[in-house]
Amino acid sequence: MTLPLAVYLTRFSDTYDLLHAGFAIPVAAGLAVAALGLARRARQQASVTLSARPPGLATAGHVLGIVGLCMSAAALVALGVYGLLEYVGSRE
Repeated sequence: MTLPLAVYLTRFSDTYDLLHAGFAIPVAAGLAVAALGLARRARQQASVTLSARPPGLATAGHVLGIVGLCMSAAALVALGVYGLLEYVGSRE
């Protein structure tokens, strides 16, 4: 949710460009890692207790953490390709 929000906010600011949304990539990656850690902790706590229910919220947190990491990686690749194209374009 961090990356789409950062991109969306570029529409309402004159000084905040789309390239500046790249500063949200480490924030998104950190939140994704935190989601994975919390999901792992929830699964461990569910395995210790005598609960008959499967840990559904832990599974959802795990999936959302993976989605967040994938979005962060895709944004990082996109930013790298943009920088490469800017570099190649400036040399001509």
